[in-house]
Amino acid sequence: MRIACVGGGPAALVFAISMKLRDPRHDIFVFERNDPGDTFGWGVVFSDQTMENLRTNDPLSADKIEAGFAHWDDIDVHIHGETITSSGHGFVGIGRKQLLNILQDRARELGVRLEFKTEVDPSPELFAAYDLVLACDGANSKLRSSDAAHFGVDIDVRPNKYIWLGANKAFEAFTFAFEKTEHGWIWAHAYKFEDNASTFIVECSEATWRSFGFDRMSQDETCRAAEQLFAKYLNGATLDTNAKHLRGSAWLNFPRIVCETWHKGNLILMGDAAHTAHFSIGSGTKLAIEDAIKLAAVLHGGKPLAEALAEYHAERQVEVLKLQNAARNSTDWFENIDRYANLEPLQFTYSLLTRSQRVSHENLRVRDKNYLGRVESWFSGIEQNPPPPMFAPLNLRDMEVANRVVVSPMCMYSAVDGEVNDFHLVHYGARASGGAGLIFTEMTDVSADARITPGCAGMYDAKHVAAWKRIVDYVHTNTSAKFALQLAHAGRKGSTRKPWSEDANDKRDYSDQRLESDNWELIAPSPLAWSVANATPREMTRADMDRVKADFVRATLMGEQAGFDMLELHCGHGYLLSSFLTPISNQRPDAYGGSIENRLRFPLEVFEAMRGAWPKHKPISVRISATDWHDDGLTAEDSVAIAEAFAQAGADLIDVSAGQTTPLAKPVYGRMFQTPFCDRIRNEARVKTMAVGNIFEPDHVNSILAAGRADLCALARPHLMDANWSLRAAAELGYGKLAPPKQYRTGYAQMQRTLARKDS
Repeated sequence: MRIACVGGGPAALVFAISMKLRDPRHDIFVFERNDPGDTFGWGVVFSDQTMENLRTNDPLSADKIEAGFAHWDDIDVHIHGETITSSGHGFVGIGRKQLLNILQDRARELGVRLEFKTEVDPSPELFAAYDLVLACDGANSKLRSSDAAHFGVDIDVRPNKYIWLGANKAFEAFTFAFEKTEHGWIWAHAYKFEDNASTFIVECSEATWRSFGFDRMSQDETCRAAEQLFAKYLNGATLDTNAKHLRGSAWLNFPRIVCETWHKGNLILMGDAAHTAHFSIGSGTKLAIEDAIKLAAVLHGGKPLAEALAEYHAERQVEVLKLQNAARNSTDWFENIDRYANLEPLQFTYSLLTRSQRVSHENLRVRDKNYLGRVESWFSGIEQNPPPPMFAPLNLRDMEVANRVVVSPMCMYSAVDGEVNDFHLVHYGARASGGAGLIFTEMTDVSADARITPGCAGMYDAKHVAAWKRIVDYVHTNTSAKFALQLAHAGRKGSTRKPWSEDANDKRDYSDQRLESDNWELIAPSPLAWSVANATPREMTRADMDRVKADFVRATLMGEQAGFDMLELHCGHGYLLSSFLTPISNQRPDAYGGSIENRLRFPLEVFEAMRGAWPKHKPISVRISATDWHDDGLTAEDSVAIAEAFAQAGADLIDVSAGQTTPLAKPVYGRMFQTPFCDRIRNEARVKTMAVGNIFEPDHVNSILAAGRADLCALARPHLMDANWSLRAAAELGYGKLAPPKQYRTGYAQMQRTLARKDS
């Protein structure tokens, strides 16, 4: 084949080498607009996987690259005058110029034609002259831009400013240095790639960048200013830029690039032209090299070109999405330094290390047991043999929960006229015996017309108090778990069928479908039906508000009579109070609609009335939906304001959920997918929070807690299928202080032995 690679970076060179190794008859040209020695980065970080792929592909290139590696093991984080060191990370790096020279020499050796100082523009003549044209021309690819609509290009330019600099000093650890200045936070990412040279990336918000005057500085002035800012880390070393051929500033904004397809005809995108991953996870070169190796492999796999390219895209896209998701998490973390800067240095470092979710709690234990031990001691306040974060106690007012694992509220739709029964006794009794520190009732409604379905639990009749007290007394007598009552009003989502049919053979889901008969009147802030399948609610009057508030107060007093340890007010998931908070369902023109302050007015009235009726020594939490997953819904600022308002009114915990406020929502699912909302609220509003949403492993819980992303973790479905989830987690982690009910001790001991043998 006759092939043109436009762009002379690692992607093009590794691809050309790979193709020649598979068939020397290929006629391959690499066109590079710059000189052979020009490069705009300094060092490149490699993973073990990338090196393994390189070695399998071309052992000779791999040998020369490995010979040029600089090695380091530690990460140093400098903040607030402290240095926190974590070991066991095993980095290797090489100078970008050295890497290019190695690959250029190898390509020439194999007969690849390297053409420097050659500008190539997209044209019909270019595509006609070659069997394949590879767009390896980077994030600003002219070839990709020539038909951006076909490639489905999505470019998200991130707000932070950064600049690639080099230091004539070898940092012996991967170094993060954070400096708080009168202009705001500014920080450096530094790592060595030679004995006396390091990459030194400076990053800050645009506001800080402008306040410093970097937008008006020459490159030399920028280097000198950065030397002063980071003098205590440079120890006399100087900074330089290798972008002096560029006119003006060398500061950049990172573009996150996603393309729906990576080829058109004989044009193929590769590396940064097809996708980018933020520099803070150091994977751009890795992705480019692995793209190149995979593409060369599929082109020699015997399939027609179209099938080969489809295979290339399908396989590489999965790997790219994984890294882009990790990069997104990392990018968000650095873009919100103000959110985390108040954390203690030890926790700040943990948050940084786990920011991408690629490094977990137990992974850190493998890397650096001593560092993690310090984190666990600090978190629990226990110096010797500290528990994992999930088993550290937490105080909410006078209530102490023995650990941070929570059985989340889960509707059972099994009550009769609001009255819970033997099913609920067994259900809650089993889960309270399973080791969780705190369990919640299902959504319990404050009046008959506040229910979602006829099977929903209630707290509006004396018989409800007695039925719940029976369960509460069982939990308190037989377990150490604390028990919280969640109170709610379904609003426009009420008067619907149970999710399932009473006919065992009918497996259809009947959620959100109107009752076939005996429907009750619905009320809501605005007369907007939940969906076409639901009745249109009546817009609430002031009299309706007074009645609903009184119903919540009555249920609160009943909750105290039943002996609950804690209350939760449900202001999420599109139910009545949630409907006031979100502009999607609250379109009132009066004092209860419009601004977030107005939309908060009635939910706060209800909460304040409950707080006044509930004993002062007992805590109350508030569940909110932090996003509607809809462009016209709640903003990030709204959710923080909501949390702050409830906290100021006396809420002890914000239970941060998301969505379920409109059937038009477009949620983005994944592991711990709602935790970022919880993180933001906790660390911006400075309130205690509970995370929920696809948290299902002990590692998830420990990582969330230790990083300061939440104070409690609620698990729903995992507890549905394994009431003893917390006991099992303790056995898996070798934590021996979480005791099962005495009746189950022998079974628990056997579980511990079995898991210990499995681990060994």
